[in-house]
Amino acid sequence: MLRKFPSEWLLQPALSAQGQVDLPGSKSLSNRYLLLAALCSGVTELHGLLESDDTAVMLDSLERLGVRLERPAPGVLKVWGVAGAFPRLSAELFVGNSGLTIRTLVPAVAASLSASTDPQAATGTVILSGVPRMHERPIADLVDGLLALGARIDYLGAPGYPPLRLRHAVLRADPIRVRGDTSSQFLTGLLQAAPLVLGSGPDSASKSLVIEIEGDLISQPYVGITLALMARFGVQVEREGWSRFEVRGGQSYRSPGSIAVEGDASSASYFLAAGAIGGGPVRVCGVGQNSVQGDVAFAHALEKMGARITWGPDWIEAKAPADGRHLQGIDLDCVEIPDAAMTLAACALHAEGATLLRGIGSWRVKETDRIAAMATELRKLGARVSEGPDWLRIDPPTALVAASVATYDDHRMAMCLSLASLSSGLRAGVAVTVMEPACVAKTFPDFFDRLAAIIQPLSSVVISQKGASHEFPPPSGGSVPVLTIDGPTASGKGTVAAVIALQLGWHLLDSGALYRVTALAAQQAGVDWADEAAVARIACVLPVRFDAAGLILLDGHDVSTMIRHESIGEGASQVAALPTVRAALLERQRAFRIAPGLIADGRDMGTVVFPDAQAKIFLQASPHERAMRRYKQLIDKGFSANFDDLLQDLHRRDARDSQRAVAPTIPAEDAHVLDSTGLTVDETVAAIRAFMDEVGFPRRSI
Repeated sequence: MLRKFPSEWLLQPALSAQGQVDLPGSKSLSNRYLLLAALCSGVTELHGLLESDDTAVMLDSLERLGVRLERPAPGVLKVWGVAGAFPRLSAELFVGNSGLTIRTLVPAVAASLSASTDPQAATGTVILSGVPRMHERPIADLVDGLLALGARIDYLGAPGYPPLRLRHAVLRADPIRVRGDTSSQFLTGLLQAAPLVLGSGPDSASKSLVIEIEGDLISQPYVGITLALMARFGVQVEREGWSRFEVRGGQSYRSPGSIAVEGDASSASYFLAAGAIGGGPVRVCGVGQNSVQGDVAFAHALEKMGARITWGPDWIEAKAPADGRHLQGIDLDCVEIPDAAMTLAACALHAEGATLLRGIGSWRVKETDRIAAMATELRKLGARVSEGPDWLRIDPPTALVAASVATYDDHRMAMCLSLASLSSGLRAGVAVTVMEPACVAKTFPDFFDRLAAIIQPLSSVVISQKGASHEFPPPSGGSVPVLTIDGPTASGKGTVAAVIALQLGWHLLDSGALYRVTALAAQQAGVDWADEAAVARIACVLPVRFDAAGLILLDGHDVSTMIRHESIGEGASQVAALPTVRAALLERQRAFRIAPGLIADGRDMGTVVFPDAQAKIFLQASPHERAMRRYKQLIDKGFSANFDDLLQDLHRRDARDSQRAVAPTIPAEDAHVLDSTGLTVDETVAAIRAFMDEVGFPRRSI
């Protein structure tokens, strides 16, 4: 509605989620407010109304029925009420795939045709239709209830399904019965139309309309919203539990004046889940302790999974479980949060143990058969899924699998499955291609933008569906000159890089130090170096700083000596082989490219980090030479060392670094390979400077 969407939306693997989201207006509240404002007496000013496909079809339908609408300012809509009778008695209404729109408009139109005093009402005809999926969504229970009141409604397609034609008929206030296990929106539509059925004549006060529910009523909190909003517009509903509702005559809708629409609690679920999966904290603003929406109970479900939840009057905040714990699978009856329960299915991908969602039979008759659709798409992502008539069981995978997921023209499918791109402390996120993403416009047109604003993406990594290929994009802004010096462990690259940086007066990047600091930080946090997701999360927020004196500071503490310990070097080599860790540190390394220039040493400076560098050196030396250099270096610093052990360790690291799938330690195609075996530091520096002169590299010295 508000933007053009591509045919597919690629979500890169994300390391973490943190931030604040101001929620769009609630769909459930927006469309209820719109219809009640149209039916009441007086003018109602709505603030913060949701702008989406669902509200668009409701607005269009109301205008076609003769309701006056005006937008005096951005985010504000004025609605002139029609006092229970729509001015236009013949219209064709297109409701798209909005179940709430058709299920509330049909009773309201039928009652309005009955209540109208216009002579043309007798010939009035209103047709309601939607997208093909809408014509597959059952509406017979609602139509049967209206037929019991005397309505004239014709099926224009398959019996029991839209499209529908409504004609004038005088409705009676007879008791009616409605099944409660298909959709609570049927009851909402009948309740909202009840005051119009009862009329406003002198004898209306003696009447009442009773609606009895057959079986258990699903989605009770949504009916609670309907009752609260009707009361705000001046109509009280009496009920006996959730099985009998009575609207007494003598009541009519009156404008409450100005209304601020609360944020959407169903939409909040995606971002609360992001905080619970991706670390957090993520705070959603617009719903909280004072919310009238039942879907805020989703936060309680997250708590049962182990997430840390904090509440405010109009906000909720979610964080991952504390102390290295993970989300836990749950067994939950979701009958009161059917829409938000879909987000729990996505959370199950990052949980320990199975998750069983029960009481979700209504999923079968939503925008798609959500039970079948969710089962199909979660399997693509690696989960084992079983399903029943009203339940879904998800056994999470050992590791998620990158996939293209179908959305079935269902906004909630698209938004839920997007969460598979997030990394938790238990499983690394994967690339998720969301097919036909435009469906989110139904309720949340800028969902992907809001999600991007709170996640730390691995935007530099693309993992193929087969899990084999990794691609790093080129850096931007290559005008600042860069000399890269790559090479294996102990080749001398760090020493000569520092000398050349000093000679030129340029900045220095010791990328190996970043990986060593990452390994040290992981060790201090009690994280195993093989735990890719956890190490990547640490790398993403690594509080490292290089000061002017050459010290390396981790969270303000000097770790220059600690990171040179041999065990930390081994850890650095291990974590550097992890794709998500390398990607987490990629942009941080590129940020060192500052005028007048940069000398960058490491193992993939010329191949991955700065492939557009003006000059590239690959420095190597024999294993024996490198082991001897390392041995002398450790002895000089007071560390005990064994030459044979060092030599064996170098061979092991060389094999791992040269054969790893991502960014192996190999020369760039355009690199100058220099063997420093037998060369002193000064001789190596001189050789590199001579090469720089040969290729026309800047030669400024301090």
